[in-house]
Amino acid sequence: MSASPAHRALTMVELMVVLAALALLLGLLLPTLSIVTAAGRSTQCRSNLRQMAIAGQAYSMLYNVAPPALRYEQRDGQLIVISWDTIQPFGGGEVTPGPLWDFMDTPTEVSQCPEFFGESTFFDDPFTGYNYNITFIGAEGTWATPEWEDIRWGVPLGQHRRTVQTAMFGDGGRAGGTNKFMRAPMNSEGYALDVIYAGGQAFRHQRSTNVAYLDGHVDSVGKPYAGALATESLLEDAMGYPENGFLSDDDSAYDPR
Repeated sequence: MSASPAHRALTMVELMVVLAALALLLGLLLPTLSIVTAAGRSTQCRSNLRQMAIAGQAYSMLYNVAPPALRYEQRDGQLIVISWDTIQPFGGGEVTPGPLWDFMDTPTEVSQCPEFFGESTFFDDPFTGYNYNITFIGAEGTWATPEWEDIRWGVPLGQHRRTVQTAMFGDGGRAGGTNKFMRAPMNSEGYALDVIYAGGQAFRHQRSTNVAYLDGHVDSVGKPYAGALATESLLEDAMGYPENGFLSDDDSAYDPR
């Protein structure tokens, strides 16, 4: 019975061929894994937005008004900022749950977009990436008055007709970061245009943005709109277009009437 032949070691050329093949396979695999991972984060984002929309509906049914977008109060001589998701001192400080938290099971997870990795642009708010339709839905105290007297009210619930087409929450985006307040493009709320254009949507999910609508459904929108009042400066300096943009050139994606 003859002995088994000895195993031959790979030559340097053969080893280099194997390594090149592995590198090629890895190069082909990594983009696919990246796409799959990004798709998973987009799915989680849509789930978060759906829960936020349900919370907004629950709040509206209980109080017969849409959740407040932004208001100010004086508490023991300190100015307090109450936004739709958090409460904190003006200028920053301890952050506590806002109006919608009572209507969500896991608000700290739901309030953070999994695709946004930057820092908050709203005082010390730790949650980033999502914004709320402040032009037509949420009531807003326009500045830090001692009592909440100077208010821009949203459209009353009884006038909500276009619930399927009207955005409620979405991926917030502006030049250099995110935003908490979704603003319609036609300046109907009286702000300066640079503020309006800083209230756009981020098309961060493989060039799409996720939107939760008034009726509770969530969809992805693939086209960023520049807005009918766009200028080169507004698009570049305030919005960061086309990575960010509006949901329509006029107010049709925002106005529920």
